[in-house]
Amino acid sequence: MKIARYELFHVRPRWLLLRIETDGGLCGWGEPVLEGRAQTVATAVHEMMRELIGQDPRRIEQHWQTLYRGGFYRGGGVLTSALSGIEQALWDILGKYLNTPAHQLLGGRVRDRIRLYGWSRGEPTGDYVDGVLKSIERREFTAYKLVPLPAMRAIENPETVERIVETVTAVRRAAGPGIDLALDFHGRASPAMAKLLARRLEPVQPFFLEEPVLPGDTNALLEIARSTVIPIAAGERLFTRWQFQELIERQAVAVVQPDLSHCGGLAEARKIAAMAESRNIAVAPHCPLGPVALAACLQLAACTPNFLIQEHVTLGEGLLQEPFRVVDGHVAVPEKPGLGIEVDEAAVRAAAFAGDWRTPQFRLPDGSFAEW
Repeated sequence: MKIARYELFHVRPRWLLLRIETDGGLCGWGEPVLEGRAQTVATAVHEMMRELIGQDPRRIEQHWQTLYRGGFYRGGGVLTSALSGIEQALWDILGKYLNTPAHQLLGGRVRDRIRLYGWSRGEPTGDYVDGVLKSIERREFTAYKLVPLPAMRAIENPETVERIVETVTAVRRAAGPGIDLALDFHGRASPAMAKLLARRLEPVQPFFLEEPVLPGDTNALLEIARSTVIPIAAGERLFTRWQFQELIERQAVAVVQPDLSHCGGLAEARKIAAMAESRNIAVAPHCPLGPVALAACLQLAACTPNFLIQEHVTLGEGLLQEPFRVVDGHVAVPEKPGLGIEVDEAAVRAAAFAGDWRTPQFRLPDGSFAEW
């Protein structure tokens, strides 16, 4: 069996899907994307696939090592995102070839269903609260995540702090104590403000506090973690096990969040999860992406003992033959071969666009750049 051809599809709103086909007609899907840089990643995929045409798709680790190490320059968001999507597609092919789900090839499932959380805009009044309450009544999710911070200066005034605390408190009041609320700071706060806000938000008992500061500053994360009882989560903007190593070894977080379309793929995320397990750190994969990336995440969740909860923004409606179905905040462990999905190729082609989605730009009152 050899890799014969491939296609890339930019799909709205900001996804990039990859289809790899073998000489026998077997195909696998992956999602090699970096938000706001999808066109750049597509170029990297083209360059990498030149190395794989004519190769046996079942030699996943060999191809990963060659693509990651063989270009001399290693890592970074563009290269590892391209590699991640290719790797996902190879697992999809291997699972279909062996007629078994990818999680079975990674050790087998350790749970029967997978917990997901819903997203929110974090608005304290009006339709948002009503929407959460209706969602809870429909038993859709048992956990939600919100981004309560606006664009922030290094030191903010008490009014801004109070508005953030009031927003989160209102959501907690509406949801009740039986619902988990995760807070995503999106790296918008300085270490000083993150510590202040964490202390003020402790009475709400958040599920976890995500990216309280920008990635790469392990010392700041460790200092924040030691200053609060709220579990700290980070890792969505880190790539491969080498970048996660310090975060895990120093136990700067309670939850690591590898993104399977950025960190190096399914097997790389499983290695990161095993490293985290050795330090009693949970795993909550980052996935604000499309249905193929989510499918890969669910394969990881199925076979990972320290998995906590899964992010998602789509269940595959309109792009999958059978979208995932949420019941009481969980989806069943996928049992179909490969990544466990059947992509509607006609729908993918119909949804294709140029891929020119741009990351939103935020500004502070003085006109200077602010973190998104």
